[in-house]
Amino acid sequence: MNIGDASERSGLPAKTIRYYEDIGLLKPGRAENGYRDYSMSDVHRLKFLQRSRSLGFSVEECRQLLSLYGDTHRESADVKALAEVKLGEIDRKIAELESLRETLRHLVHNCHGDARPECPILDELAGSPEAACGGAARANDEVSPSKH
Repeated sequence: MNIGDASERSGLPAKTIRYYEDIGLLKPGRAENGYRDYSMSDVHRLKFLQRSRSLGFSVEECRQLLSLYGDTHRESADVKALAEVKLGEIDRKIAELESLRETLRHLVHNCHGDARPECPILDELAGSPEAACGGAARANDEVSPSKH
């Protein structure tokens, strides 16, 4: 089958399929006219790559998974070890995102969101000491009798 058919059956763009071929993850046959000739095995490999990438595996990790998939003497412990490493990476990313969400939530909560120019969000982004106090230093300056 041609690359368009392989693309349609695998759900991957032709550009991605060519990229996978360029980096050696896929080696389609060649028809007599020199065009790529994809087999159902190639389509299966492409679907395998698509699912692996959608789970967050890098290209190199996909290369390892494909190697293990093709090795009938593999040990499932090797596959599990790769998946556990990926799971740990995902858990770390989730923890980082949750921390970012809480920091941003705190900043949004402490921003007045009105016509005043003072903004703890911008202070935090600029690394201003006022941000650590939730903008309290500036708020105190505004109500201080000596300033009026």
